Amino acid sequence: MKKFAILLFVLAALGLLVLIFVLAAGAGYNRLVKLSQAVDSQWAQVQNVYQRRADLVPNLVATVSGAANFEKSTLTEITEARASVGQVKVDPNTAPSDPAKLAAFESAQGQLSSALSRLLVVVERYPDLKATENFRDLQAQLEGTENRISVERRDFNTAVQNYNTAIKSFPAMFYAGFCGFSAKPYFAATAGAETPPKVQFDFNKPAATNP
Repeated sequence: MKKFAILLFVLAALGLLVLIFVLAAGAGYNRLVKLSQAVDSQWAQVQNVYQRRADLVPNLVATVSGAANFEKSTLTEITEARASVGQVKVDPNTAPSDPAKLAAFESAQGQLSSALSRLLVVVERYPDLKATENFRDLQAQLEGTENRISVERRDFNTAVQNYNTAIKSFPAMFYAGFCGFSAKPYFAATAGAETPPKVQFDFNKPAATNP
């Protein structure tokens, strides 16, 4: 009888340990799901602001192209850069798990950023264009969108950091991979981003005039 009681005690103890493990694993799994969804949600925000910028490009190009003798090569560069962005296929609602896909997306967006930056530099030579209300409004929208892009990229990296830390922490590290949770890539900092860019305008070059 005593042995039977000991056996029951041991079984009860083992059952309690299994129950604790199951509850802990369930809570840990739910936490990983929540963190993964937070990454996807932030990725959707990133997509929204990038799409907002892409939507501004046609109006910006149409406004600028109306200026006499405006550099056509600059407009062509922006149009081609915007088209390249559209060719990079990524799921707008699920953050990419392949670093190469995120790098391709980031590279295409970076080319568009560079083209838009050069456009704004060139516009400095066209005071009449800068003075138009339509251009000023588009420029303000573009600058605001660029600021939102920086914020959303930062928040995305924060969400990814929280998620990646969780799947590599104890005890999730033992079951995260088995349950389909893998590390997600970050947006990389642009090389030289820590150094303020040097922009020099050629004020000695006369502004374009009508023929």
